[in-house]
Amino acid sequence: QVQLVESGGGSVQAGGSLRLSCAVSGDTFSDYCLGWFRQAPGKEREEVATINTSGITKYTDSVKGRFTISKDNAKNTLYLQMNSLKPEDTAMYYCAAARPSCGGSWALFRRYLEVWGQGTLVTVSS
Repeated sequence: QVQLVESGGGSVQAGGSLRLSCAVSGDTFSDYCLGWFRQAPGKEREEVATINTSGITKYTDSVKGRFTISKDNAKNTLYLQMNSLKPEDTAMYYCAAARPSCGGSWALFRRYLEVWGQGTLVTVSS
């Protein structure tokens, strides 16, 4: 099973950008569907984006056109580039790994999840 360590969170003003990273270790990086979740204060954890073993991506509607998920197989690292940030993007962001696939739906992705990172906090001020 892999271990996941996020970094790159911080505080930014609305309209700004941040790039989150997730270092993956302990197992074969390319075997996993990887994704990002977030949890805002008082809200449930929600899916943000996934990238499958072939590099195909999926986004939740609220971040489409603003966020980009990517991975570097040589560095065993997952990224989330976040542009045009809004105050409502404020949350703890978690990376996650799933097998055998992303599942084709958020519900199945959750079922396939094997491990979470510890999270990195993103705060967007207006």
